[in-house]
Amino acid sequence: MSHDTITIDDGAIARAIANAATPSESQIAEIIAKGRTLNGLSREDVAVLLNVHAPEHLSQLFEAARYVKETIYGKRLVIFSPLYISNLCQNECTYCAFRVRNKSIARRALTQPEIESEVQELLRQGHKRILLVAGESYPKQGFQYVLDAIHTIYEARADGANIRRVNVNVAPLSVEEFKNLAQAKIGTYQLFQETYHRDTYKSVHIRGQKADYDYRLSAIDRAMTAGIEDVGIGVLFGLSDYRYEILAMLAHIQHLEERFGVGPHTISVPRLEPASGSEIATHPPQPVSDLDFQKIVAILRLAVPYTGIIMSTRETAHIRRETFALGVSQISAGSRTTPGGYANDSPEEVGAQFSLGDHRSLDEVIRDVASLGYIPSFCTGCYRLGRVGQDFMDLARPGDIKHHCDPNAFSTFLEYLLDYAGDTTRQQGLESIEKSLATLEPEPRRISERLMEQVRQGKRDVFC
Repeated sequence: MSHDTITIDDGAIARAIANAATPSESQIAEIIAKGRTLNGLSREDVAVLLNVHAPEHLSQLFEAARYVKETIYGKRLVIFSPLYISNLCQNECTYCAFRVRNKSIARRALTQPEIESEVQELLRQGHKRILLVAGESYPKQGFQYVLDAIHTIYEARADGANIRRVNVNVAPLSVEEFKNLAQAKIGTYQLFQETYHRDTYKSVHIRGQKADYDYRLSAIDRAMTAGIEDVGIGVLFGLSDYRYEILAMLAHIQHLEERFGVGPHTISVPRLEPASGSEIATHPPQPVSDLDFQKIVAILRLAVPYTGIIMSTRETAHIRRETFALGVSQISAGSRTTPGGYANDSPEEVGAQFSLGDHRSLDEVIRDVASLGYIPSFCTGCYRLGRVGQDFMDLARPGDIKHHCDPNAFSTFLEYLLDYAGDTTRQQGLESIEKSLATLEPEPRRISERLMEQVRQGKRDVFC
């Protein structure tokens, strides 16, 4: 099986880490100042920051990350929910409850009517953006099952509401299959390498297609070749040295930028969490502390300032709060990792992929986010107006994307508050909107107020 050539140079990564082992104060200060220019960082720069441990230097790093986050993204936090449609899997991945030999979970692939019921429950909660997730094996329909599910999600309705964009996290595909996925009008295709360290990868991926390191690594290339302009990548932290993983992931990003002119739209930063039938998930071989985890988020924000960073409900509410200011721009809320988990409302149902750290409902998360001064956004405008891939980056780099994202965040948040929020959340949210509006420049504020007035008048799904 042939693969596109992507080079992860272990020797270069090792040298970069070793050469940066004892950075000077001036080095650290210079690199952090460089990060604040919003132009990204080199591998050597990142290696230095990965070796920062002193509290005063971490404080400087975190402050720079806050500056970059707020300069580019303001107070927006995009909200989504994962929808697990199947936990069938052909792979034996030692850290995952879905692995084929694990007999401790109930296996299930939702029917299309069951998928519709799940979507309707998410709609009744107020969700507008879904990440479709499936184990890496399908029912007898094969990949068509995923395409049918996407159609079902888009067609589902609850009290007149509908899902406005479906992002997808499924097994690597051929170019032709990726073309079919693109034609299904998805938003972002998301795929994690899990670990870029080849020997570690081999040790934790025992059998199945996922055991092929290179086929998985080259999947993002095939997706972009097929016309999917927004892609998401990620690392499962805890399997290997996080310093290696960050530098390897940056090499992957560099490859994408050189080949396609644009890197990933998002980066996800999951840490290993306990999973049924998995010893390695409970006792990670290379555990990442909470402080190092915050450092990872902050470094990524400086290194790739215009790439979204996703934080899932694997993490506790406390850790999620701590990372919002450091660079996180998208969060899941009210998540279930079990097929059928929303309709059954069971966060710990047998069949989940991993243990959740944040069990709060969407409304509780929204209230908390608003109380911290952030604006939860359900916006999907960029996908539907074609502001994706290079076009998105062309607006993001000069700062122009805020003229669209801020107003759309306000209008979709107000829509949630009026249609779905509990009384306490609604009051907290309206106060947050008023405070945040006062910080906007005149033009985005004018546009925001115009869109929100349309929402107050009964219009829905207004965006610019």
